[in-house]
Amino acid sequence: MYFDTHCHLNSDELYVDHDMFIKNALANDVRYMMVVGYDLTSSKRAVELAHEYDFIYAAVGIGPNDCKDTTDQDLNIIDKYLEDPRVLALGEIGLDYYWDDVTPEKQKEIFDKQMILAKKHQKPVLIHCRDAYEDTYDMLKHHGHPGVMHCYSGSVEMAKRFINLGFYISLAGPVTFKNARVPKDVAANIGLEHLLIETDCPYLTPHPYRGKLNEPANVVYIAQEIAKLKNMEIENVASATTFNAKKVFGIK
Repeated sequence: MYFDTHCHLNSDELYVDHDMFIKNALANDVRYMMVVGYDLTSSKRAVELAHEYDFIYAAVGIGPNDCKDTTDQDLNIIDKYLEDPRVLALGEIGLDYYWDDVTPEKQKEIFDKQMILAKKHQKPVLIHCRDAYEDTYDMLKHHGHPGVMHCYSGSVEMAKRFINLGFYISLAGPVTFKNARVPKDVAANIGLEHLLIETDCPYLTPHPYRGKLNEPANVVYIAQEIAKLKNMEIENVASATTFNAKKVFGIK
């Protein structure tokens, strides 16, 4: 049994045929999915999907690449969504210095305000971090509120620092890429009790389907690679990461 802890069935690429992708996931024993928002439209879709299927849950939030014009009124909508019992997390939120569409100052402002909302509702955060590890770490340390480092691409040493703040490390398709030394090091050296798996679909399709549209069914390949790197059975990775996901999201 697998838990895709971060998928975008709410994206334009997948939403139009979401029933088909959900059936594919169930056929691959992916029994739980967290559909994650990154702006108001995708957050609304995430909530709708979580109400349509009892094995799908929602996270809502405004990500760093989509917050250029975000207002307090927009954040009030996120605040309201967080009252919904099918919404189990706030995200994805964070910092992304790879792209320059949104200034670091604006990203930090919206990140900070959403961290306050997460603490208000006592729901974990799903953190997007790209080329901004120290600033992200400082923000999370300041707020002292736990969650998940989504699609983690940093070092083993940095992962341990996030774990010490109460965060899980979530690995996605890049761990399967042949020359991806850093995520493979993380998979091999971070204890299974701290790991989650995700697809981040429709992006980052794992090997051997790299270059094609990603979907939740492919989370199996991420578990398979982690099992290989840890020299253990895939069933152990599946059960442990599902247990971890249920724990962080408060699913009984």
